[in-house]
Amino acid sequence: MDKTMEPAPKNTSLTVKQLALTGLMTAVICILSPFALHIPVSPVAISLGTLAIYFVVTVLGLKLGTLSVAVYILLGLAGLPVFTDFSGGPGKLLGPTGGYIIGYLFLALIYGFFVDKWGGRLLPSILGMLLGTAVLYAFGSFWLAYQTSCSLPQAFWAGCIPYIPGDLIKLALAISLGTQVRKRLKKAMLL
Repeated sequence: MDKTMEPAPKNTSLTVKQLALTGLMTAVICILSPFALHIPVSPVAISLGTLAIYFVVTVLGLKLGTLSVAVYILLGLAGLPVFTDFSGGPGKLLGPTGGYIIGYLFLALIYGFFVDKWGGRLLPSILGMLLGTAVLYAFGSFWLAYQTSCSLPQAFWAGCIPYIPGDLIKLALAISLGTQVRKRLKKAMLL
């Protein structure tokens, strides 16, 4: 076969624009996630973390959105105060609410797949967010049950049920804002 007929290898490295956007969106997660409101019925605080993840993945999609979430988690693991209540370090990830932080990765992967596969269309985006959030809740509930020695249903009621209405509002807000930002970034050829 003639070498001129072979397809060029696909470049899998990130461009400077992609790295800059990933860093910027990681900063968005780091800025929003520490703000928390504690409720008496649960050891899990209401935070803006899920809003940040929804927004970032809506804007960046699977690859860059998941990378932003991974960098956020690594920054928190290293001790930077980016988790709820401006905390950080391995103790937070190993504590009762650490499963929800790790669950952010699953949310980003699942929702990001839907964003990339269906181009940010509304119904698939909502479905992807809901499925990703369900996996986040499941992972967080299992970890909460394990860490606090409570039953899985108790962990689910304490760590998920009170948060569903707020997460639905965050979902709607992230889709409406994130879709507009994504369109503008694409128009400017930054995505």
